[in-house]
Amino acid sequence: MTVDDGSQLLTSPKVGPLLQAAVAHQGGNLVEWRLEQIDAKPGRSTTATYAATVDWKFGSRQEVLGVSARTGELAASDANAEIFADGNRQVAVWLYPHDPDLPGLARVAFPDGLVEVLAEAGVLSRFANPKDLRVKMISYRPRNRAVARVEAADQVFYIKVLRKQVVEGVVSRHQLLRDAGLPVPEILAATADHLLVTKQLPGKSLATELFESSSPCTAEQLVALLDLLPKSITKLNRRPPWAEAVEHYAQLVARSVPATEADLTWSVTQIRDGLAGIAPGKEATHGDFHESQLRVAQGRIVGLLDVDTAGPGRRADDLACLVAHLAAIQGMDADQDARLRQVLSRWVPVFDERVDPVELRLRAAAVVISLATGPYRGQEKNWKAATKAMVRGAVALIRQAS
Repeated sequence: MTVDDGSQLLTSPKVGPLLQAAVAHQGGNLVEWRLEQIDAKPGRSTTATYAATVDWKFGSRQEVLGVSARTGELAASDANAEIFADGNRQVAVWLYPHDPDLPGLARVAFPDGLVEVLAEAGVLSRFANPKDLRVKMISYRPRNRAVARVEAADQVFYIKVLRKQVVEGVVSRHQLLRDAGLPVPEILAATADHLLVTKQLPGKSLATELFESSSPCTAEQLVALLDLLPKSITKLNRRPPWAEAVEHYAQLVARSVPATEADLTWSVTQIRDGLAGIAPGKEATHGDFHESQLRVAQGRIVGLLDVDTAGPGRRADDLACLVAHLAAIQGMDADQDARLRQVLSRWVPVFDERVDPVELRLRAAAVVISLATGPYRGQEKNWKAATKAMVRGAVALIRQAS
């Protein structure tokens, strides 16, 4: 029996009247809308955001609407949104930036609020002109987190918008790694509405330099950086690796692109069987180690980002995460593809010396399958083709392992 988790409602035209009712409740008229992002937890809940054109009394404006539906009772934080009924189901609806789980987002989304945030951090005067700020919302995962880049007074800051329950852990991880000499951002302020203000690290993103520099860093440097992670973080809560949840991710992918189901079923079996009996591991790990988390300059690693998930695990998981992200890059031209292949041909043999080669590839395949949920979730252009390509990439990694 299939449990109604709201995904059919939120991805179909049937959600239209619900969106119209929510907008009307705010005093507007919904002109048009389209699905922008979908985050499904099969059998439990679904959250979606929609890009919408709304006519208000003051004029027309582009808005983002969010909706969450659940199989059971509403979550406590749903009360921070507007509750609407759809038949026998109640759903939570909000107008961005008033995310029910991210109370600080509203301040970050508008320059006036940002002046307050940066003043609290002691890096900007409360009397600064909001018009002097340049703000870019880098990412927004509804009801989970957001990150904004802010230029102010010739300085660049990043602001993390977090849920209340994760703030303490994120702050403590940053401090543990900074105390150990790791090049992680300094937290300039942690606000009451769960915002973390950090200053930009030096260098450029490895994600960019991979295609602009002949040698942005070496594989040996990557391994050495991970081996510098302090043992103290092994006492923190362990984040389950992607391989443990590979069946869940495979279900999500197959649900969005049924043509991938056979390859995914085979892949899950190979990964589960191949990793059976391997202990969880007690090494200090980053937890989400990939090219966008690293800053490089003059052939050296000068920055490490997003240490929110640092904790005990296996080194193979960190290295597999990096390999998977590189293997899953889409939309490259021929020169970029050739350059990336050269990088992998140099790096992977070094990784194979640090961890078991079979384990590395199987874990990398699991990460690729998790990443294959992204094109549909973000409603990317040609998301079906991108998803199929990622699944083929996971299969290729598994075949390498055998």
